[in-house]
Parts: sequence; structure tokens; C-alpha cells
Amino acid sequence: MWLDPYFENKLVQDIVATVITLAAALLWLRAVDALAERGWLEQRLSRKIIHIGTGPLYVLCWNLFSAGPGARWAAALVPLSITLQLAAVGLGWMKDEAAVKAMTRTGDPREILRGPLYYGIIFIVCTLIFWRHSPVGILALMLMCGGDGLADIVGRRWGAAKLPFSAEKSWAGSAAMGAGSFAFAFGFLMLFNAFGNFTPALDLGAAAGAVGVIALAATLVEALPFRDIDNLTVTLTALLLGLWLL
Repeated sequence: MWLDPYFENKLVQDIVATVITLAAALLWLRAVDALAERGWLEQRLSRKIIHIGTGPLYVLCWNLFSAGPGARWAAALVPLSITLQLAAVGLGWMKDEAAVKAMTRTGDPREILRGPLYYGIIFIVCTLIFWRHSPVGILALMLMCGGDGLADIVGRRWGAAKLPFSAEKSWAGSAAMGAGSFAFAFGFLMLFNAFGNFTPALDLGAAAGAVGVIALAATLVEALPFRDIDNLTVTLTALLLGLWLL
């Protein structure tokens, strides 16, 4: 899309778009890693900043790719390469102290094999299955990034009042989950609708109602007392309801 005027060869366009997307993602990740390694960002906060920021940056870059059938596969190489690197770090096959410090709670590399690894796998799957012409994949990814990420940050800072059925979750965190889910998901649907990605274009009024229902359902799922699988459960909830309501 955005690079279409500059390339007649769609394969070359997708190669260039992949390089730009990978460079942008790595620059973002390394910047946060460096802040965490120097102690300027607390570990848990850096982990969630990565969680919140990486997805929106990557999804915006989808618009650099061509309309060719191989575009989504080229785009998926970006989260695939990063996810494989994280898996190697988590398994102890390679060392990356900055990544471990930024993406784990305790400094144990094996933590990367849970939440961060699930995060990467979800992006690969949603890219290949839904791509930029489906509001469902964008909805699910942005809901996971914005909602789940903000829930942890707000919950840890202002979450003294815990949920009665989940000792590690709070009313404040759940409120942030709902608000962040709606803001990120609906914001990106409006943005991609304005870009002309959706055919037919979304009815934004109806979409807002659907996103509100999905955000509420995802908030209830995120509040359940399960550890380290929020990326999976929240995204699956959003995908199923998105296929039904959008």
C-alpha cells in the first residue's frame, strides 16, 4: 500500500517492507532492553512496555506491504524471527542478558518461554490467517497489546482492592483492561478503516458496540486466576467473538 508508488515489482516491495518492519521492531525492542539493562526501567514495567508497544508498531507496518499473495508471509517473517530468537534465549541456546532483564519478572530466561513466546506466536498466526483486510485479527492483537498490557501496569500500581475470585487481579487492573482494550482495538479499527483496508468499510457505530462487548468479555477472561496464559485466553476470546460480531 504505502510503498506501492515506489515499486513495480511486488516481491521487491515486500522484501523492503520486511526489512523496514524488522528494523523498526528491533530498534524498539533494543531501546527498551537498554533502558531496563541500565536500571532506568523496572523489569516488570519494561516487559509490559514491550508488550504494549511492539504490536501496534508491527501492525501499522502491514501497510508497507504489497497486495500480493506473498505479502502476509513476508510480514510474518518479522515476528517469526524475533520469536525464534526469544525461544533460543529461553532454552539457553544463546545469551541475551538485555532481553532477559527486559522481558522477565525474576531474571529467569525460561520465563520467556511463556508469555513473550505466546505473544510472538499469536502475532504470526493472526498475520497469516487474518492479515490487514480483516478487522478481526487487528481487533484481537490490539486488545491483547493495549488491554492486557495496561491491566498489569495499573493493577500493580493502584490495585490494592483485589477481585474476590482472583487474588492476583484487582478492580483497577480490570478497569484498565477494559478501557485499554476498547481504546486500542477501536482506535486501530478506525485507523485501518480510514486507510481503506476493509471492504466493505466498517460501520463505525456498530463496530464500537461490538468492540465494547468483546472488550468486556476479554476483561472477564483476563480476570480469571490463571497465570501466564492471558495472551492466549484473551486473544482466543477476542477472535471468536470478533468472527461472530464483526
